[in-house]
Amino acid sequence: MNDLQFKRHRRLRRTESMRSLVRETKLQKEDLIYPIFIVEGENVKNAVKSMPGVHQVSLDYLSDEMSELEQLGIRSVIVFGVPQEKDEVGSEAYHDAGIVQKAIRHIKEAHPSLTVVADTCLCQYTDHGHCGIVRDGDIANDESLELLTKTAVSQAEAGADIIAPSNMMDGFVAAIRKGLDEAGYSQIPVMSYAVKYASAFYGPFRDAAHSSPQFGDRRAYQMDPANRMEAIREAESDVEEGADFLIVKPALSYLDIMREVKDRFNLPLVAYNVSGEYSMIKAAAANGWVNEEEIVMEKLTSMKRAGADLIITYFAKDAANYLDQ
Repeated sequence: MNDLQFKRHRRLRRTESMRSLVRETKLQKEDLIYPIFIVEGENVKNAVKSMPGVHQVSLDYLSDEMSELEQLGIRSVIVFGVPQEKDEVGSEAYHDAGIVQKAIRHIKEAHPSLTVVADTCLCQYTDHGHCGIVRDGDIANDESLELLTKTAVSQAEAGADIIAPSNMMDGFVAAIRKGLDEAGYSQIPVMSYAVKYASAFYGPFRDAAHSSPQFGDRRAYQMDPANRMEAIREAESDVEEGADFLIVKPALSYLDIMREVKDRFNLPLVAYNVSGEYSMIKAAAANGWVNEEEIVMEKLTSMKRAGADLIITYFAKDAANYLDQ
């Protein structure tokens, strides 16, 4: 055997300290953005049945939630609102006293060091559950942009650090960027849901946010999962329109897209580890089929390896605890 010529790759895998020394991809707490669902009322902490460990919480629970995140070392949250009232134009989305606006003020007053990302969409607020204004059974793109811009400005006025539009209307980044600038919020960045597929992985989120469409689906404005080059076109448009971050959603089934977007565009890339991806692992772990800690960390690391700088994930608290071990 001494005359064989081959490379000994295992030298760098021999011990845990050696493996840690040469590890190429590292996950940090600062990479994590925790989603939170805010509801009206008091003393409300509703478990989301399809998402074990995730709750809808009222404003009076926010301080406890934010204190826990700060203690864990998680520095960023993305806020989703669940309003009591809905109408055809989603007016609670852009109301000064809307649930998201109240939540943003509450968080920034009590926990100013946290970065608050505001999800900017209409679907939770419309009685039809679509992400824009419905006209003759179709989504009116340009008319919807006006209301989405109003929503973004109202969220910035409330104190949001980042605006994250998720509606997938054509021109939504340009419209919101213009609206923010004209309202005096040129310093507020836009974290665009640039690549958002019409995915079956969103089901549990719709339970949590009460945002299922009441007719049809969202395939006319969210992307076909079969398409790759379309993702590049979507991301390119958002870069040209002034996006500061790019989101790829979902994450796990689209790691190839994530890598291509990262290689082509020099902006921070955000992976959205969506609800269905979360719930599948929770269910498998509850049945003893997988080691939850190992599979969560492997999955989040894969997103970082594919090019994500940041990860929106319901596993943020769990991952922060794992990283402390």
